[in-house]
Amino acid sequence: MTMKRAAPVLFAALLICTLTCPALAAEPAEGTPPPKQTAAFYPAEVRETAEGDARRLEKIYLLSASDDPAGIPTADFDREGWHYTLLDVTRQDNSETDTRDYTETVTLDSKSKDMDAIMPQLAATMEVTTEDGYTGVLTLDTASIKVEAAGYKSSSRTVTATRSYPNLSDADTSLIPKTIEDGGRTMTLADVQWQEAGGFFHATASYTGTATSKYATGYTVTAEYAGEVVKTIAGETVYTAVFSGTPITPAPSGEAPEKPAPASPDTPAPTESPAPSSGGSWKWLLLLPVGGAAAGLAFLGKFLLKQYKAKKEWKEYTK
Repeated sequence: MTMKRAAPVLFAALLICTLTCPALAAEPAEGTPPPKQTAAFYPAEVRETAEGDARRLEKIYLLSASDDPAGIPTADFDREGWHYTLLDVTRQDNSETDTRDYTETVTLDSKSKDMDAIMPQLAATMEVTTEDGYTGVLTLDTASIKVEAAGYKSSSRTVTATRSYPNLSDADTSLIPKTIEDGGRTMTLADVQWQEAGGFFHATASYTGTATSKYATGYTVTAEYAGEVVKTIAGETVYTAVFSGTPITPAPSGEAPEKPAPASPDTPAPTESPAPSSGGSWKWLLLLPVGGAAAGLAFLGKFLLKQYKAKKEWKEYTK
């Protein structure tokens, strides 16, 4: 390959590598999640106090339960000739407690209406959680216990009654009443026994009837439990960022101003650990075009040097 043919090829390769670098640097690798952004907060109140030659600055933030405290600024800053460095971040939870009276009714089945059999089925206390988040322990109100029949069935049985009819002229059943009323029930003549004495007859009549009664198939017991229930209502959380201030000393003429010491690494701050850089997986791609360009330049230099030496030797040879 001659010098004239190699130079354009090498120049084109170098141009391609140069144009590829910005494109790779501008586009992250496919599938890389975007960096997490945390909302910044502004202080609700700023308190500044002087302590000798130093100052103390407190920035107070009010955050809700959904807010991320990582958005609280904790970096060093300058203000009115003072340099402030974070000392600490405190947190105070504000919550309210709401109490109210509550009654809950329970229902259970019983085979008996006897209170001695019902009471063991009812606990003295019960824990409760309401639909709106109140909790508490309720106590049984014994005066509220009620027992009612859950249902009824009917039964019937045969009943009997007797009547005596003395001094009858004849043993004739037509002299005996065919029906009688007994206990509110109508009864029918079933049998007659006769006895004769002194020319008269004595009759003993038996009557039968049906008695119907109703009985409970079971019982339903209701009872009330009463007491106080409590609910804790979460309020805003107060975060206080405390900064220590030192005066900024002007640097002498011609000298760079002295930078204040950085904050202690042990200073706590309610910040989350930074996520790994999203570009780490593709930055190594930038080295490929750069390396290619370097290799191309090295090859071009070596080729030119070789051509120069060959031309010089040829001139010396033809002298």
